[in-house]
Amino acid sequence: MVYNTFMSTDVLNRGKIRVGVLRGGPSGEYEVSLQTGATVLKNLPERYSGHDILISRDGVWHWSGIPRVPEKVLNNVDVVFNALHGNYGEDGKVQSVLEQFKIPYTGSRPVPSSISMNKTLSKKFFREKEIKTPVSIIFHPAQHVHSEALELFRSFPQPSVIKPASGGSSIGVTVTNNFLDFEKGIEIALRHGSAALVEEFIRGKEVSVTVLESSKDHTHYSLSPVEIVHRSPNNFFDYNCKYEAGAQKICPAENISLREKEQVQQLALRAHRTMGLRHYSNSDFIIHPSRGIYLLEVNSLPGLTTNSLLPIALISAGISVSDFLEHVLSLALQ
Repeated sequence: MVYNTFMSTDVLNRGKIRVGVLRGGPSGEYEVSLQTGATVLKNLPERYSGHDILISRDGVWHWSGIPRVPEKVLNNVDVVFNALHGNYGEDGKVQSVLEQFKIPYTGSRPVPSSISMNKTLSKKFFREKEIKTPVSIIFHPAQHVHSEALELFRSFPQPSVIKPASGGSSIGVTVTNNFLDFEKGIEIALRHGSAALVEEFIRGKEVSVTVLESSKDHTHYSLSPVEIVHRSPNNFFDYNCKYEAGAQKICPAENISLREKEQVQQLALRAHRTMGLRHYSNSDFIIHPSRGIYLLEVNSLPGLTTNSLLPIALISAGISVSDFLEHVLSLALQ
């Protein structure tokens, strides 16, 4: 069925566009996704009717609490708001399912989503576009994990950050200063994926920048940077800081210069375009006092929880969550 014909003869006659809100999912970010989805369902503009599509931790789709195959679920909606986070939701898999059934959806397409989720591929793209990013190396588990970890610890700049090579929400991330923490950090990262990314730890001001796509000409614009200020100087922007109010989040950022603000905004735009993302994204940066600005990663589906960075940036720009949802869903329906 041709999508435009479907819209004109079915959706418009019903009066409201049916939005399926995908949330949950088989990843460590299940709870965060539930919260993002709840925010979407609560704030949908009047012309939409929201329908909760829960994906369980074992990957089963549910419609009205009843297990259903994706095709049966998607037959009941006109557009999908992808509120999934982490594996399956952000790595291109669910995007491929939605494209298979020709359902419009929010967020980036399969390949850009996969690249954004894979930190090794992301860093390759950053370097190709001359965007500075911390030095890193991939650690693949082998028979002699202890001896290989010790060799890497001795040869790699310390302190270091260890994180799953693919993932989000800073789950499984450790900052290490000694070998015991280093080896434990690798073990933690490997619980969340098949490989660990060991990255140089750069201390500095932490900021995040949201990029939005224009609905008129598909150009992009960046919102004011959100600054993350930790309660303790030894902390970093981990899962607790992101979702459990473990850090102060300031927007517009107060402790960066106008030049730094403009630079991170331009770098966020470049990263978004370089990776072929669409609709919206968040880019996380460290501003070192003498070494400059480093791009850590790009999030293709930033959260919409009460403690997430995206809503803070929206509020600062005078954009309500409802207006943001209208904007993104309009982009998807185009």
